[in-house]
Amino acid sequence: MSPQALPQHPRASRLLALDTATERITVAVTDGEQQWLADEAGGPLASLRLLPLVFTLLERAGLALRDLDAVAYGRGPGAFTGLRTACSVAQGLAYGAGLPVLAIDSLALIAEDALAQRGAAAHRIWVAMDARMEEVYAAAYQHSPAGWGVLQAPALWPLAALAEAWHRDPPACVAGSALDAFGARLPSGDALRIAAPHDRAAALARLARAAWQRGEAVDAALALPLYLRDKVALTTAERDAAALAKAGV
Repeated sequence: MSPQALPQHPRASRLLALDTATERITVAVTDGEQQWLADEAGGPLASLRLLPLVFTLLERAGLALRDLDAVAYGRGPGAFTGLRTACSVAQGLAYGAGLPVLAIDSLALIAEDALAQRGAAAHRIWVAMDARMEEVYAAAYQHSPAGWGVLQAPALWPLAALAEAWHRDPPACVAGSALDAFGARLPSGDALRIAAPHDRAAALARLARAAWQRGEAVDAALALPLYLRDKVALTTAERDAAALAKAGV
């Protein structure tokens, strides 16, 4: 069954957006240009904190779920548990309120935040997020008046393979947690480096609005996370080898 775009409402959109693809819980509620934002530590707490955070923001906005137009969620790539949390919560809330969903690229969220920080200098950007296990979630994007275009689709890269790709074709700008996680082992040449996000929640709100305006809402039954890794744990030998590699032994 292929996703079918759903009709949009003519008035200003009212959206709930949430992302738990990283160690952060990011939630945004929008009513036209007004927005209520939250971004806090997540990780193991995500499944416990996400719903209370959602309803706190809805209360602050004076909105009920039934008042919304859609629920947006970070589909990934990212941590297995985090993606399941965001997708299942978004789907459950949308089902309960009879709403469609909007799938948001979680790496594009980092690109959007970088653009807000550095403007035109980040209009063509690689996003590289630490995926642990000597791997990186990475994608390349270019921004235009129409929004973000994908130059390199999100993929799970072995660290050495991404470093080699950047050696062959040096990036102009790089953002994401892999910069600090791997340091000199992921050289980016003369690229502008944006290691830390500034306002993830505001970036998520902008992407959700843009997705709604493009007519990307689909039935909640079609909500799916983007998994790029089948293997989620290392053997003891693999962990030891990774530790030696990181230490430069």
